[in-house]
Amino acid sequence: MTYIRKPVARHPKLAQNSLGLTVRDYEGKLSTLCAGCGHDSVTAAIVRAFWQLEIEPYKVVKLSGIGCSSKTPTYFLNDAHGFNSVHGRMPSVATGANAANGDLTYIGISGDGDSLSIGLGQLAHAIRRNVNLTYVLENNGVYGLTKGQFSASADVGTKAKRGQVNLARPIDPALLAISLGATFVARSFSGDKDQLVPILEAALRHKGFALVDVISPCVTFNDHKGSTKSYMYTREHYHEVTEASLVPGCDPILANQAGSPGDRTVVTLHDGSQVRLHTVDGAYDPSDRPSAFAHLAHLAAQGEVATGILYLEESEGDMHTMSGSVDTPMVELPYEALCPGSAALDKLMDEFR
Repeated sequence: MTYIRKPVARHPKLAQNSLGLTVRDYEGKLSTLCAGCGHDSVTAAIVRAFWQLEIEPYKVVKLSGIGCSSKTPTYFLNDAHGFNSVHGRMPSVATGANAANGDLTYIGISGDGDSLSIGLGQLAHAIRRNVNLTYVLENNGVYGLTKGQFSASADVGTKAKRGQVNLARPIDPALLAISLGATFVARSFSGDKDQLVPILEAALRHKGFALVDVISPCVTFNDHKGSTKSYMYTREHYHEVTEASLVPGCDPILANQAGSPGDRTVVTLHDGSQVRLHTVDGAYDPSDRPSAFAHLAHLAAQGEVATGILYLEESEGDMHTMSGSVDTPMVELPYEALCPGSAALDKLMDEFR
């Protein structure tokens, strides 16, 4: 992770929003992710979404766990509040922070390893409580920080860098969220900014838990034999004076899903494999939970990935509504209100006897 700020020089004619802020005011530190990493494209989309929504950075809380994805909050909104939690525990930290002050805008960044393995139980309960949180899951199917082992979202038949074939069934975060009762579920591709930015804007405006599953390719684990920029080639031809790894620079993967409704977009990844993206057609009803689940499951069985806003429910209240919390954020309540004394506690306990 880096703490180096980007150069302060900026074009004098950069567009400003109504707050007088430019896109540069929503950026963060310099990224240390691999060149061409899809996560950096997600960061750019997040920056654009916050700027276009004209949300003041100091009113935002950004949270993460552990993994390549969890480095992302460092790269946007320098002036926001932030917390990097332990592996898989970001949803609990977000729940506690939101309980203390629901007036802020919360965005959590996680990955398929952080969310669907060690953090699966945490994610499930954040969905159940309908925490007012935009949950961006950067999904690349591998553990990027530990040399690319299969994650829980890897598809059956997927080949690893060294040729292993994954036989374990994947966890689909969108299907999982819909089945658990999430009130906003969407999926996009890191290379499709035209689709991703408005999805993020919709998620940030949604009152309740909003899951945005983003297919975000990992460029590191295509360093195959024969590449002069591969990890092994570097090991064999350089003299190491410190423990370091050099990964090849790759161009970002871009895709434009601007076809007719229902069309497929085939995206070729850096290792030659392909992802097929399927834009939902006009007859799709994102407010019908059973139909949404059935449609996604049908496409998944065909090896296709549905993108767009997959499910949306506006009627249910968020965690504060369900718990009946006071309108004033707890961080602004006086000590006497938060701690009324032992007599008040004894009276409360008597109600449960």
